[in-house]
Formats: sequence, C-alpha cells, structure tokens
Amino acid sequence: MNDNTSIPSRRLDPQREADEPVLDPAHDSNEPAFEWMTASPATSFTEDAPSHGAAANRSAADDGAAHRSPGIGEPADGEPAGRVQAGSRADRKAAEAAAANGPSDLPPDAGAPPSGAAPGAHYSEQLPTSALQIRPPREDVERRNAEREQAANAKPVLPRFMQVVLAVFYPVILLVLAVRAVTSPLFLWVEYHRPGFPGDGYGFNSDDRMTYGSYAVDYLSNWSGPRYLGELVNRNGEKLFQDGEVSHMADVKVVILSAFGAGALLVLLSIAVIIYLRRRSSGGVRRGLFAGSIVTLTLISALAGLALLGWEQFFTEFHRIFFASGTWTFALEDTLIRLFPGQFWIDAGIAIAGLVLLTALVTLILTWPTRRRRGLPKRAKKSRTGGGAEAESGAQAESGAEVGEDRSVRL
Repeated sequence: MNDNTSIPSRRLDPQREADEPVLDPAHDSNEPAFEWMTASPATSFTEDAPSHGAAANRSAADDGAAHRSPGIGEPADGEPAGRVQAGSRADRKAAEAAAANGPSDLPPDAGAPPSGAAPGAHYSEQLPTSALQIRPPREDVERRNAEREQAANAKPVLPRFMQVVLAVFYPVILLVLAVRAVTSPLFLWVEYHRPGFPGDGYGFNSDDRMTYGSYAVDYLSNWSGPRYLGELVNRNGEKLFQDGEVSHMADVKVVILSAFGAGALLVLLSIAVIIYLRRRSSGGVRRGLFAGSIVTLTLISALAGLALLGWEQFFTEFHRIFFASGTWTFALEDTLIRLFPGQFWIDAGIAIAGLVLLTALVTLILTWPTRRRRGLPKRAKKSRTGGGAEAESGAQAESGAEVGEDRSVRL
C-alpha cells in the first residue's frame, strides 16, 4: 500500500538526501505559529526584514509598552533596542550610586573581575556600609599604635607598690621577731649561766634570778594584770617588786604587746602581698625581699653605730621615746636592777642586732638578682683575640690527626 499524501513544501522530507540543508521553522517569519520562538525586539536585533504579520504584532506590542515603565532587562526611552544591559539590578544600583557620588577614589582596577573569573563576567566591589570600613587618618593610626606600645611596655603601678610595702614591712617584722626571741626564758638562762655575767651583790644567785626573772618575762607576754607581779614575795616574805617597779613593768607590757600585735598584723599583710605578687608579678617577691633586706641592713647598721658611740645616751633616749620621765629609773637594790643589770641590756641589744643582721644577710644572698633568677640567658664565654683560638684549634686538630695515625699504625 502506497502513501500518496503530498508533503508540504516547508516540512522535512525524509526522502531527501542527507547533505541537503534542513530548514529551521524558527527563522521563518511567515509562520505565525512559531513566532514565540523568535527573539523579542527588546532583547535582540536581526537584520532580516520583518514581515507584515510580525510588523503588525510588533506595533501592537510597542503601543502597549508605551503605557508602562521599562522592566528588568528592557531598554529605557531613547536607548537602542538591540543593546542589553549586562549585570543584575544590584549592580546597576551600585553603578548609579557611584555615578551620583561623583568620581571614585578607588584605583583603576577596582572594578576589574578577580583572577580566575569567567571572561566577560561583570565584577563590582562591595560598597562600604559602615564606618568600620573607612580607614582613619595616618596620624591617628600612628598615635594609637604608639599609645598601645607604651601601655604594653609600661609596668603596672600596683605590683611595684606592693614590692615597696613588702620592703618596708620586712625590717619591722624581723625586729619584732628578734625582740620576741630575747624576751624568753631561754635567753634568760643563757645570760644567767654564761661566764662573765655580773653577779648580784644583794644575795640573788643564778637560781633565784632564773625564778624571779621568769615571772617578769612571762608577765610581758601574758594577759594577767599587775597583781601577777605585785603579789610576789621573796624568801623573807617581803614584796618582791615595789609599786613603782610593777607600774613600769605594766608600761613595758603595753609596749611589748603592741609591738607583737603590730608584728602579727604585718606578717598577715606580708603574706597577702606575697600571694598577690606571686600571681601578678614574676619575681616581685624576690625583689621586695631583696630591697627589704637592704633596708634592714642599713637601719640596723645605723642603730648599732649610735649604740657604739654612746650606749648610755642611746639607752636613755630609747626609754624617753616610750616611757614618761622618772618612771623607769630605780635604785641598785631594787629587784629589777638586780635581775636585769646594765650588762643584760647590752647583751640583749647585741642579740637583737645579731639576729636581725644574720636574717637580713641570708635573705640578701637568697634573693640576690643573678641572671638565672632574673630569667636572662647565660653570658657567652669571651673568645681569645687574634688568631690564638684558631691556632689552638688547629693545633688540637693536628694533634688529633697524629694520634689517629698512631692508633691506626698500632692497630
């Protein structure tokens, strides 16, 4: 059975040869059915002459577009119909904003596409949206950098103040501890039994002095009232201490307890300062104790010099500072003078100064600012000048070679 249906002239004939060109219906302007496949005049431009049907449709489209604003991708009035605006709407807004703000200070290649972008791609730099993207003047930048470096290099004030506090507290603490060591029965025993200590011309032996003297020393550090000494009697049943002596010992007790209390308070404050310096300042404790030991040595040396120049004057001025005039002078037969003669106070002063000096010297040695304690690198050994070192190394190398040769020969 044969198909005699005629083939339209514009359709593809399967019987045609393969090398004959194929007609594309999309480019046939006389086919209204395929007009939707052709490019719009607003987005493309062709040199082919429009047909009457296409011209009619285009005129109708132009009449409708006259009453509406141009859309995205459409040309504005007076712009050629065949030109297409490249880029997105955000790009066009950025370009319009840049044109409205005047000439830009950006470099000529600011709008160039980044390396690796596809050819023909549009690239626009992001516009500044905040003050953080505005670079401050050079003078402000330099000034801020200088202030930052100065603040980083400046040492904190509080740690240095704490070091000064520790240096001031240290000699006072050492002095109070030395006084506490002297006002003890142990020191009394050493004094009363040491060779050369003057005896009592009124009948007290070493045992009597140790017994009665221990009462007097214990009274200075306990919380008992004046009756602790006022009601003591000797072997004959007489009062051991007179009222004037008891009153003076009460005054001494106030001074001693005040000194012990101040020393305990300074110890607690010093512990707090040491804890702070250990956390906030590397080597701060060492520097504070080192300075305190120097202050202690200076102070004790000055006091020892004054005592050596005139002990009687020094002893008198010391009592005038803490006691009222006339309350601390007694007769030779009074119990306080018999228990604590002048030599006792000289030995007590030497013991206090010796303990303080010894402790300060040990502290000075332990806190001496060596390079290792300061965290500095060790100094390199100085090399010999000239070619002496090189000659010596060369001689050692030669001797080593000779030894090697001898060993090789012997082996």
